[in-house]
Amino acid sequence: MADEETTPEETQVPEDASAPEAAEPEPAPEAAAPEAEPAPEADAAPAAPAEPAEPPKQRRQRARATRAAARPTRADRTPAERQAERDAERRRKAGVRRARRATVRQRARSRDTAAPEALPSLRPERTGQQKTRQGIVVSDRAAKTITVRIDVTRRHPRYEKVVRTSATLHAHDERDEAHVGDTVVIRESRPLSRSKRWRLIEVLERAK
Repeated sequence: MADEETTPEETQVPEDASAPEAAEPEPAPEAAAPEAEPAPEADAAPAAPAEPAEPPKQRRQRARATRAAARPTRADRTPAERQAERDAERRRKAGVRRARRATVRQRARSRDTAAPEALPSLRPERTGQQKTRQGIVVSDRAAKTITVRIDVTRRHPRYEKVVRTSATLHAHDERDEAHVGDTVVIRESRPLSRSKRWRLIEVLERAK
């Protein structure tokens, strides 16, 4: 039997038969999955609660007790030692007092020797004379004291009306010269008693 005829397409050899087959594309690397956090251990021991802070009052009491324990007690010292401690404390205090007195005396001495213009003025200088009043004696019953009525006549500054007023003053009469009805002159003075701030100067006219 004759061989079957081959067609040109079947007998045609590919140009590059020796070329290797096209490489298949490599699959893209998958994104790295995030690492999962380790689950907390269920059997972990719970944290111990913090101890409460000590109150300030108890802290002070404890410190006071510590100092008292460190201080020597009365039984640890003899009477002579206790007396020596008392004497030393008295001498220390006496030295402090002496130093303070010396400082005060030094300040006073420097203040006394300072120039008058350098010293601060404690009270402003007052100029003028003591007040003098004329009135009529209305009582001389008390010893060395007279009561004088001072009559004041003035015109009202707004209504122009004449206003008459009077004031009663107690004056010192050393020799009991004035009597009721006399016209006298009295002058201002230092406080002589609880109510007397005036002194008799002159009897102008005797009572009729």
